[in-house]
Amino acid sequence: MKESFDEVLGKVTDFLKNETKTETVIGQPFELGEFKCVPVIRMGMGFGYGGGEGEGEAPNKGHGKGGGSGTGAGMGVEPMGFLVTRGDQISFIPTRMSKGLSAAFEKVPDLLEKYLSERERKTVEAN
Repeated sequence: MKESFDEVLGKVTDFLKNETKTETVIGQPFELGEFKCVPVIRMGMGFGYGGGEGEGEAPNKGHGKGGGSGTGAGMGVEPMGFLVTRGDQISFIPTRMSKGLSAAFEKVPDLLEKYLSERERKTVEAN
């Protein structure tokens, strides 16, 4: 089955659209007490394509003809953190604050509470 570059690229693009969603990588938005948390990811990708043809005879190589093509793609997906809301306040909590995603999940409530308390204290002091 011979496919054109456009067909292959279309299939790869469709695959990436379906598989590289935040929900696929680290899950759906969720609520944690009064906090609403939305996971955020970073994604990068690259594509390459090459082809060649040939004809005629090369000395000591047999009879001519030829053809060839190749396609390559690569991608990386990384959890970055969470957008977190509480009332009318919104914050970003990065996952790299500790040793990975599981530690971030465990610390989200405490980190948010400390961050928002400090922010509120500074606002009160400023007024």
